[in-house]
Amino acid sequence: MKISYFALNPHRELPEDFEKRYHSVWVDVPWKELTDARRYGEYYNWTLDEHLAAARAGADGLCSNEHHQNAYGCQPNPSLIGAILAHATRGSKTAIVQIGSTLPTTSPPIRIAEEYAMLDSISGGRLVAGMPLGLSMDANMAYGVPPIEQRDRYREAHDLIKRAWTAEEPFAWNGKYWQLPTVNLWPRPIQRPHPPVWIPGGGSSSTWRFVAENDYCYCFLSYFGNKIGARKVVDRYWETLEQKGRDRNPYRLGFLQLVTVAETDARAEADYARHIEYFYRKGLHIPFEWWMAMPGQQDYQSLVNSLRQTEFVELYQSLKQRRYRDFVDDQFVISGSPATVRDQLLEAVRSLRIGNLMVLLQIGSMPHELTLKNIDLFFREVAPHLREVWDGEWDNHWWPEPLRGGARRD
Repeated sequence: MKISYFALNPHRELPEDFEKRYHSVWVDVPWKELTDARRYGEYYNWTLDEHLAAARAGADGLCSNEHHQNAYGCQPNPSLIGAILAHATRGSKTAIVQIGSTLPTTSPPIRIAEEYAMLDSISGGRLVAGMPLGLSMDANMAYGVPPIEQRDRYREAHDLIKRAWTAEEPFAWNGKYWQLPTVNLWPRPIQRPHPPVWIPGGGSSSTWRFVAENDYCYCFLSYFGNKIGARKVVDRYWETLEQKGRDRNPYRLGFLQLVTVAETDARAEADYARHIEYFYRKGLHIPFEWWMAMPGQQDYQSLVNSLRQTEFVELYQSLKQRRYRDFVDDQFVISGSPATVRDQLLEAVRSLRIGNLMVLLQIGSMPHELTLKNIDLFFREVAPHLREVWDGEWDNHWWPEPLRGGARRD
């Protein structure tokens, strides 16, 4: 299996009473009151150093994503992060996994096609091309995309990007949302016909169908862990694939898991409890109606499904009352000694059929040095026990072509 390091670049020093004083961590959070550019510059440099530490420690991939007007994960242009990492890891076996640039908010979308082609070129063909729909806070509230148009724009952008990557001659694009007299992409990706595509999502049935129809990898991004909410979502994803005639290849599924590792279970609680609680209380301090998305952003069936899944509503509403032990017992976070983390991750990987595991190792207010410790312990003591799961059983068609093969052992 493949194990990638995932980073958000959050604000690591929000005040103790943040969630009581401020409306949200997203959209209207006041920059001037809470930070300054120099301090946030330090966060960016810590995040980059942590990515590179993970690459040196043996991460198969480095993941970055896009969000706007927030203190939860401030990466408005993941291609900037990806370009730095692609250059700094040149010649390595580490994939550049762009989880990635949001299609409906980028105009024209060939900007993403161009930037991803640059990243594939700089990295020597190591790019994974993420194509996210975008959260309602980012797309609708920060960037002004009408909710009812978001998915329609997404599909047009997707089709335009793929054609731009693969067309042999210049062409005109006369779509509903974008009209371009000449599309003639320079540069083109190294990987042909295009880099592998991952589609991140939070459990929408329409996204599963889109993934199945296009033969992509679906990446389930949930902070409710693998034990409670994820199992039902993942089971329905596999059912959708089977209905569409796809096999149960584990590499069709990416999964994000929060992980903290220390010398013992007790030491893990001492080291990480306050940072995990910070993340869930402050980092996910979002009005419930925003978290459910603006009216029109979901298609009808996805909306019906989300309203029926009352357990997610209850879990979200319980976050601020939960403590470290609650998050660990329900495996929102897998935390403890290397043996504890290894055993719980192995069970989750096998039962959910995860082929592309993404681990969030810098969580909330976790400082730089503690993050480096977590990265080191995870990749030294835990990751080697996971790598051979699925090895030799299935082919990973959703990994950069130059890096395919057996488990990484360098």
